[in-house]
Amino acid sequence: MVLKVTVNGWRAARTLWLLLLVSLSVCISVCRATSSREEDSAMENIVTEKKAEESHRQDSADLLIFIMLLTLTILTIWLFKHRRFRFLHETGLAMIYGLIVGVILRYGIHVPRDISNVTMSCHVNASPATLLVNVSGKFYEYTLKGEISANEVNDVQDNEMLRKVTFDPEVFFNILLPPIIFHAGYSLKRRHFFRNMGSILAYAFLGTVISCFIIGLLMYGCVMLMKQMGQLGGDFFFTDCLFFGAIVSATDPVTVLAIFNELQVDVDLYALLFGESVLNDAVAVVLSSSIVAYQPQGDNSHTFEVMAMLKSFGIFLGVFSGSFALGVATGVVTALVTKFTKLRDFQLLETALFFLMSWSTFLLAEACGFTGVVAVLFCGITQAHYTFNNLSPESQDRTKQLFELLNFLAENFIFSYMGLTLFTFQNHVFNPMFIIGAFIAVFLGRAANIYPLSFLLNLGRRNKIRSNFQHMMMFAGLRGAMTFALSIRDTATYARQMMFSTTLLVVFFTVWICGGGTTQMLSCQRIRVGVDSDQDNSMSIAEGSERRSTKQESAWLFRIWYNFDHNYLKPILTHSGPPLTATLPPCCGPLARFLTSPQAYENECQLKDDDSDLILTDGDINLTYGDITVSTDASGAHTSSGPAFAGAATSDDLDRELAYGDHELVMRGTRLVLPMDDSEPPFPDPRHGLRM
Repeated sequence: MVLKVTVNGWRAARTLWLLLLVSLSVCISVCRATSSREEDSAMENIVTEKKAEESHRQDSADLLIFIMLLTLTILTIWLFKHRRFRFLHETGLAMIYGLIVGVILRYGIHVPRDISNVTMSCHVNASPATLLVNVSGKFYEYTLKGEISANEVNDVQDNEMLRKVTFDPEVFFNILLPPIIFHAGYSLKRRHFFRNMGSILAYAFLGTVISCFIIGLLMYGCVMLMKQMGQLGGDFFFTDCLFFGAIVSATDPVTVLAIFNELQVDVDLYALLFGESVLNDAVAVVLSSSIVAYQPQGDNSHTFEVMAMLKSFGIFLGVFSGSFALGVATGVVTALVTKFTKLRDFQLLETALFFLMSWSTFLLAEACGFTGVVAVLFCGITQAHYTFNNLSPESQDRTKQLFELLNFLAENFIFSYMGLTLFTFQNHVFNPMFIIGAFIAVFLGRAANIYPLSFLLNLGRRNKIRSNFQHMMMFAGLRGAMTFALSIRDTATYARQMMFSTTLLVVFFTVWICGGGTTQMLSCQRIRVGVDSDQDNSMSIAEGSERRSTKQESAWLFRIWYNFDHNYLKPILTHSGPPLTATLPPCCGPLARFLTSPQAYENECQLKDDDSDLILTDGDINLTYGDITVSTDASGAHTSSGPAFAGAATSDDLDRELAYGDHELVMRGTRLVLPMDDSEPPFPDPRHGLRM
């Protein structure tokens, strides 16, 4: 009995030990497996961190390339200015440096990469922007970089380096373009702009549309010829040709205007070129988006249909007017905030708010489906007209210098990048016949813009646009940053790739050849230089009616607008202008006292017209201050009378106000003392007063 119990206990102990050993083995195996997975995960994390660090270093090196390009460009600009070289502008120089770096990156640098790690067996029917891949239960996210041709599969190690220096096209639209366009509106010299306002609007709106359709029709004929000759490798429709016409109709005469400033060329010629280039960029952007929106009914989306065309025209008007309203509204809001708050006591906060409100106009317009270029342009004009007067002197200087600097850096960065992309862009399509046709079409489109419109405008102008001015405007139709930004924004199709490659060559040719030959063209056309704008305006007054604008040039609508702006908008939005208690009806007394700035009451007996540079009209204008109305007759004599509202002014008086824009008209008793104040933000360097 005792033996039987002993045997059973031994068997139970043996079974227990076996179970214990098995459990221990399983635990050891699990621990080893877990440890192995942890080691693998740790190794994978180390590899990922090393790749991220390498990518960070590569990105820093790529940005360093552009910084060094800009630094070298600035040093060379100084040398050119010191030696007074005018045959090559800084933008053309930046393009040359970009070309040199592009050649080095394309043919001189090879980044090693293990091509055996590339998997070729993943087949999908589309090219999604983001791809999730399941690898042994782990999900990985991959981002689309772009299409490469079959013969470039083995050259991925070179393509990787070139992709690193290729920016997202949205960077140009959201980061680089806003300060350039805003600076154009903020630095607009309104005195000469409004003198030629009718002609500028004709060239910018009607001329851009004419140029777009002329270029589009000619390029469509060229494309049809290429198709007949078998030189077309993909689809190319008439809407694509019109889109090409729209983007290359955006002029950017940076080089020409810079030389005009240095040589002090005739102010009217400068105003015509500068005003056209400022506005036609906005027109070209809206026009190109309207062409893209053209969508007929039915299967064939590229046939002509009247309703689709009318819809596109409606989109053009809606987008332009909406963008215009949004830009002006943002400027008005900024003016109200700076007027009714004490931000001017904190100059840094004041400048920061001005900067953010101005930049947000572009992004807000794009987010709402409008065009940011139009919005930020008119926001800049509104800010210069109203908000600038509310800023403290320190913030006035800061905002001018800030946007001047951003404009300079952004312009040169874009032109450097143009040279770089000629060799680093992966999908260039260079077709000799298309390129030759594009140059001919651009030339004829510019001619169809300038000469017929100049002939029609001269029918109503006393101060004619002379033939040598027309030839100079024809020659100065350079293409630049806006054309490049519009063409690089979409390069997905064969047609867009061909347009982008051709656009680069057009920009290179116009900047180098036309920009470099500006001085020689001025001499050839015998256009006078060394003309000081103030002396020119004084001479215009002395000459009397010979230099006086006609009613056709100075529209009655603008005359009415000036009176309304001076008596109501300026007092509401700024600290200047007459008190609203003197201009609004008596029933609006409480509201007028609330909206009128205390400074306006302090200066009630002082006539200070900050916008005298805007006026160039043929009627009479009476400026009402309290119980006194001050008017001016043709002889320059000033009279005052009892309470009255603003009427119209004589053209001699308005020319006088235009010429004495740097003075202030002060009334003390019965004595009127000139000067008048010009409120537009002056730029310390005349060269930066233009659109870079």
